[in-house]
Amino acid sequence: MRTFLKLEEATLFILCIYFFSVLNFHWWWFPALLLVPDISMIGYAINTKIGAFSYNLVHNRGVASLVAIYGLASGSENWELAAIILFAHISMDRALGFGLKYNDSFNKTHLDVFIKPKK
Repeated sequence: MRTFLKLEEATLFILCIYFFSVLNFHWWWFPALLLVPDISMIGYAINTKIGAFSYNLVHNRGVASLVAIYGLASGSENWELAAIILFAHISMDRALGFGLKYNDSFNKTHLDVFIKPKK
């Protein structure tokens, strides 16, 4: 199951690269912006509860979907780019085993049951 979930996320990441290629941006924008969503970890400088909230807000596909809907409805390629970057970043993180965070620890994620091997 672990390998299947990682392959699914990797496939979504590749799909994001395709969607990016349809937009009118230079190729270097994709790698330049790919790690920008991790700025949301700044909340951990305050405490784990605020850090988990800010991280999970930005790493949530529901939020990315709202950004995509707005971008498509408004015809704004900048918002479409933001949505693609969010989806790509989320998929990349989850393919690498990083998930949404629990309030008590940065290392405890919703993927612990699925991705991390049981001991």
